[in-house]
Order: sequence, then C-alpha cells, then structure tokens
Amino acid sequence: QVRLVESGGGSVQSGGSLRLSCAAAGRTVSTSFMGWFRQAPGKEREFVAAINWNGNIIKYQDSVKGRFTISSDNAKNTAYLQMNSLKPEDTAVYYCTASNYYSRSVNSVSSWGQGTLVTVAS
Repeated sequence: QVRLVESGGGSVQSGGSLRLSCAAAGRTVSTSFMGWFRQAPGKEREFVAAINWNGNIIKYQDSVKGRFTISSDNAKNTAYLQMNSLKPEDTAVYYCTASNYYSRSVNSVSSWGQGTLVTVAS
C-alpha cells in the first residue's frame, strides 16, 4: 500500500501562490500516476491534476490550466503542485493521490493522502 503525506497548504490572498508537496512511501513501483484531487465545502471531490511516472503524460482540470503546474521527482518519490494566480474558488482541501492508471474518477485512486487545506481570500 502506498502511503502519501501532503504538505504546503495555507492561507493566501487572491492572486497569490502556494506549492504543495506529496511524499510517497510503500509500493511505489506499481504506481503509474500520482496526482491531486480537491474538495471544497459542500462540494464533491474533484480531479485537479495527474502525472505519470515518466512525466510525459500530464492532465489538468480545465479550471486550473495555465495556473497550476504538476511535477514530480522520482528519486525522492515526491509530487508537487505549483499553484499560481490563486482564486477564492480554489479554496478546498487538496488530496494527493496514487493510482495504477489515468482516470478523473475518485474510484480510480488506490491511495489517498490525509489532505492539506488551501484557503484563498478575496
């Protein structure tokens, strides 16, 4: 079982930036994708971004394209989410994920991190 630990959440003003990190431990050899989901209060958990092991397949939710960048450091078993030009609607708990194939469904996720809160003020 892959274990995931997120960090980097916090509170920023609209237009600000944050960088989330996700360290993975366990059976990472079988993990094809790492990524991020988020869940705002009263809303369903939604896909944000994903990256495969080689970094040649990268996917984003439409609402974050051009603002967020996902990357990974395989030697450190760590994924990152650089978030720029943050908007109040980005406010949510962000969850790091690991899966064996690409999908935007929560059902595709093999492992979940504990979540880190991102709050963007107007």
